[in-house]
Amino acid sequence: MADSATSCWYVYMLECAGDRLYTGITPDVEQRFGKHCSGRGAAFTRINPPRRILAAAACDSRSAALKAESALKKLKRPAKLDWARRHAWMAAG
Repeated sequence: MADSATSCWYVYMLECAGDRLYTGITPDVEQRFGKHCSGRGAAFTRINPPRRILAAAACDSRSAALKAESALKKLKRPAKLDWARRHAWMAAG
């Protein structure tokens, strides 16, 4: 059972300025990306503006997304990029 009103959460990865990577969670990847782009996302993305959504993976709950995010953040860059290749984001539309 989901641990919030939203049953599907995503862990996502952004490519940001300075060749930096940002990882977060959200129930709506496109909407969250828009917030990051407008400067209303995380402090990291205000300093390193996002260029594009690299990848996202659906999780069953917010808790599962948080665990996946934590695990991703512990990986070294090559492993993060490998994860991004395996979960490449396909924009809607």
